[in-house]
Amino acid sequence: MKNQSIQRQSFSALSIPAPLLRALEDTNYTEATSIQSAAIPLLLEGQDVIGYSSTGTGKTAAFGIPSVACVDGARKHPQVLVLSPTRELALQITTELQKFAKYKEGICIATLYGGASMGDQIRQLKRANIVVGTPGRLMDHMRRRTLKLDEIKMAVLDEADEMLSMGFVEDIQCILSETPEQRQTVLFSATMSAPILKIAREFLKNPQTVDVITGQDSQADIRQTYYYVSQHDKQAALTLILRNSYSHIAIVFCNTKSMGDELNTSLRKQGFSAAGLHGDMNQAVRTQVMTRFRTGGTGILIATDVAARGIDVDDVDTVINFDLPQSFEYYVHRIGRTGRAGKQGLSQTLVCNGKQVSVLRALMRFTGKEIVKQSLPTSADLMNHAVEKTAAALTGTVRKPTGTAAKMLVDQLLCADGGAATAYEVACTLAEKLLGGDKAFQSVPTKEEPARHSTPGQDNKSPMVTVIASIGRNDHITPNHLVGTLAELLDIPGRSIGKIDIHEDSSSIGMREDCAKALMDHSPVRIKGTEVTFTVRKSARRAPSPAYRRFSGNTKAGKRNQSA
Repeated sequence: MKNQSIQRQSFSALSIPAPLLRALEDTNYTEATSIQSAAIPLLLEGQDVIGYSSTGTGKTAAFGIPSVACVDGARKHPQVLVLSPTRELALQITTELQKFAKYKEGICIATLYGGASMGDQIRQLKRANIVVGTPGRLMDHMRRRTLKLDEIKMAVLDEADEMLSMGFVEDIQCILSETPEQRQTVLFSATMSAPILKIAREFLKNPQTVDVITGQDSQADIRQTYYYVSQHDKQAALTLILRNSYSHIAIVFCNTKSMGDELNTSLRKQGFSAAGLHGDMNQAVRTQVMTRFRTGGTGILIATDVAARGIDVDDVDTVINFDLPQSFEYYVHRIGRTGRAGKQGLSQTLVCNGKQVSVLRALMRFTGKEIVKQSLPTSADLMNHAVEKTAAALTGTVRKPTGTAAKMLVDQLLCADGGAATAYEVACTLAEKLLGGDKAFQSVPTKEEPARHSTPGQDNKSPMVTVIASIGRNDHITPNHLVGTLAELLDIPGRSIGKIDIHEDSSSIGMREDCAKALMDHSPVRIKGTEVTFTVRKSARRAPSPAYRRFSGNTKAGKRNQSA
């Protein structure tokens, strides 16, 4: 069932039980999204469903409403199981399920994730008939025998692609194998990779497929823009964009934890209300960060893709891609954080070279949406913006009574230099202190965007070099993992990649020099959930050409490749 054929309907037309409809009315939900219109009737009928859906399309309600509907509130035993890749998403799912269950008696939800009290979770499980959790903590409770899955009616895998990329495939298989064979199974994913399809074949029975991956629901009210800047000017450009913005709540995405920490420190030093979110934080700190962000105590959240899974804040004005995401699906996930609840959102992306501009063009083809080039704000723009915001904040207060200290300061300034200063000069002096002076409004030089160039790998005259990847046999990596990732990342055929040798902690890859240079713009990338960096080996020795690619440790494969 494809997105084009799905007609959006009202919730009242979807045969949803009366208590849940009443709860939906309280949340002002009236019209179902495409994924909800297609999936809810199928799930209420008891069918297995594969949902191919992006963030922001309303998939939590798509499985959440049928989940609550199928529970017998009189039985205090787990009947619905929802697997989530991160604790943030698990908490968000729980919040949504509680809304749907508002008028249905007997619903009790246990939320299981690492970093929280095991004792508190055990107490929740004694009454729970819906369990939401991350695979690792679910396995912990299964080993302790505090979680039994023998009465599960529905099992939901939310963001299955992310769970598999994080290495949870064996945990998922173990968990689902403990549930009854006659259960209903639901799988939601932004991609349909081979591991996802394997899970679907193993655990789903005659599943119906609902496909709304284009993300049009989430992008309809999002204005997508980009800025072309030099690599060394990226942080300065980010500061300019934030200073010239009317956004009250923004998320800045970067690809690594180290860059997130660096941006957080830099922005806070400049007076921005910023906070970072990444996987190394303990649960107490992560909860505190998200609470402040949701309540407006923090205006700018700096996050990596994995850490941001589960963030669902309706008031996000702007999403800024400081780094280009590592996949098109991640881009859709990111920008889906804004433009929520019928509001218009803004997406801004920083790109630094022609390859990244080419990636943007491919993104436009993927999403069917235009990403418009913007010029960085000039010094005059910044100055006008700051004056406008400050004047707006002070308008209406100028003629109100002021405190004694303020009057004493003005009187003293008027009397300085024998009373030579005028009231206008005193006002300008105070305004200078308030705004920070003209030096605070310096911009960065504009960089011209290069003309379109050929795709890496098309230059047959480019010499071969050896690239070293920081992943190897100890990470259970194979040549196919590297070929597949690099071919997709660089938009080149797999045959363009030369010999691959897998070592214990690293791998060496032969490729053309132009491809290697393009790869450096993307490094690091994630392969099988591991962050991988690439470096070019400095050697006068030429790497083997693609025609003679051989996979280390497999002479038969090597011979096949030579004869190809």
